[in-house]
Amino acid sequence: MPPSSLLIANTKMAKRTRKVGIVGKYGTRYGASLRKTIKKMEVSQHSKYTCTFCGKENMKRKSVGIWSCKSCRKTIAGGAWVYSTTAAATVRSAVRRLREMKEQ
Repeated sequence: MPPSSLLIANTKMAKRTRKVGIVGKYGTRYGASLRKTIKKMEVSQHSKYTCTFCGKENMKRKSVGIWSCKSCRKTIAGGAWVYSTTAAATVRSAVRRLREMKEQ
């Protein structure tokens, strides 16, 4: 075989995943709806978030509920899967509203 045809045969790579993404590692096990739920959780836990202190997108999850920024080296307690939970956002808005009422 000439070397040029060998190069053409080796450059064609297999397609990876079309819609399963990170949960492709589970294959056909556990059912589609469970894998969809897990996909949402795993994508959110592995993504980077914006640091509230330095403003850079370097906030990464260390372990359950522990988030650390790689640029300013701050470690923060947050949600288990996401940096800030909906309950925390509700509390923050309530505290801000109470502060504004106190100032007036």
